[in-house]
Amino acid sequence: MTFIVAIDQGTTSTRAIVFDGAMAVVSSAQEEFAQHFPQSGWVEHDPADLWKTTLNTCRSAIERAKITPSQIAGIGITNQRETVVVWDKTTGEPVHNAIVWQDRRTSDTCSKLRAAGHEPMISDRTGLLLDPYFSGTKLKWILDHVQGARERAAKGELLFGTVDSFLIWKLTGGKTHATDATNAARTMLYDIRKGRWSSTICDVFDIPMQMLPEVKDCAADFGTTQPDLFGGSIPIHGVAGDQQAATVGQACFEPGMLKSTYGTGCFALLNTGDAPVMSKNRLLTTIAYQLDGKPTYALEGSIFVAGAVVQWLRDGLHIISDAAETQALAEQADPHQNVVLVPAFVGLGAPYWNPDCRGAAFGLTRSTGPAEMAKAALESVGYQTRDLLEAMASDWQASGVQPTLRVDGGMAASDWTMQFLSDIIGAPVDRPKVHETTALGVAWLAGMHAGVYPDQLEFAAKWARETQFKPKMDDALRASKYAVWKKAVQATLSF
Repeated sequence: MTFIVAIDQGTTSTRAIVFDGAMAVVSSAQEEFAQHFPQSGWVEHDPADLWKTTLNTCRSAIERAKITPSQIAGIGITNQRETVVVWDKTTGEPVHNAIVWQDRRTSDTCSKLRAAGHEPMISDRTGLLLDPYFSGTKLKWILDHVQGARERAAKGELLFGTVDSFLIWKLTGGKTHATDATNAARTMLYDIRKGRWSSTICDVFDIPMQMLPEVKDCAADFGTTQPDLFGGSIPIHGVAGDQQAATVGQACFEPGMLKSTYGTGCFALLNTGDAPVMSKNRLLTTIAYQLDGKPTYALEGSIFVAGAVVQWLRDGLHIISDAAETQALAEQADPHQNVVLVPAFVGLGAPYWNPDCRGAAFGLTRSTGPAEMAKAALESVGYQTRDLLEAMASDWQASGVQPTLRVDGGMAASDWTMQFLSDIIGAPVDRPKVHETTALGVAWLAGMHAGVYPDQLEFAAKWARETQFKPKMDDALRASKYAVWKKAVQATLSF
């Protein structure tokens, strides 16, 4: 029993990866699923798609690895965070589509709660800002708008969960309704200092607490899978939200260590140790991971659109047919054009937190074409990352941020993008040998709990760098380009 299956349930696809006893990838499977956009700013998933793709990819990855359930020591689950599912406690049937973390439908609700003076209390307890991004107001929306939902929830007939909870419940045949501390910390309902659900916040949102899952460590016993799913029962031993799993996978275990993950969005986490640091720059205070009942905290900056800007080039503008084409296109761009794209398609995240502004492009000329737009799209990711790092450095002055940024996620594979990132932040960027950082993090949590993987110190010692990108841009150009970006953001916000 030396194999671990990591489930990586993301925003646009689900993957399952089998790791061996040496934490090397043996096999994997991936399936995309549909995104639903019922109205402008609304984003939904069909929970049946999340479950089906999880089941299919796990079965495929196990089959490709040519192993049996008896050889698997455990399952780890990492997931898109903040996305909300509400389902029937008896049948498992969802009462509504999953409302995705990108969804902005509760902007007005957040504004009303802010006007009523609730934000200071909510921020103090949860470390989060009062924003539609988080789960709490999405859950409130379902209870308020799905016929009969509030009455059924009050009777104890409905359960709430982030995607990890829903998958655990389905995998265990309804025997386990649980989450981990990192996912709980993203709901805007969890007191990160006291380590429990906040009855005060639930009262403000009018959410019955009996809907909420039990909160566990990231490495814990989350039940076992139904035998008929995979031909035998497999224990679930590790759970962490995707960005926290990536933090673990990057071995950012020391205060001051920093990682940035480039998936649909971009998320930078700075380990701040055993005490929560409250941001003065509208960053989030969150739980990086929790082991043996002890939380380690982090400052987080969230960018809503990173890899999604490449999807927009492909599916919206139709100027590429595959994401891999973006780098070559950017290399062809006219160096004399300075096109700046602010990809606020669903608002701007940290450090601006404006859910209502929308994207804009600046510096367009008659000769602006696909190459210039591709370059501007990739550069937008570097600019947004610098926004986050500057805010973190300001908040964490006492101890100091380590200068090197560890990166992962799909866009980290682009040398052009990572070189621009290094140039614009003026610091080294390290890409690890193991690109599957998020899956590796949750695999290690599960494998460590199962006793087949090494402890934290040994795991950190095994972290290895594949490539380091060093800044090549001169200081004057870096300063001038970033100044133009800041001006573009201010113009976008004012519009």
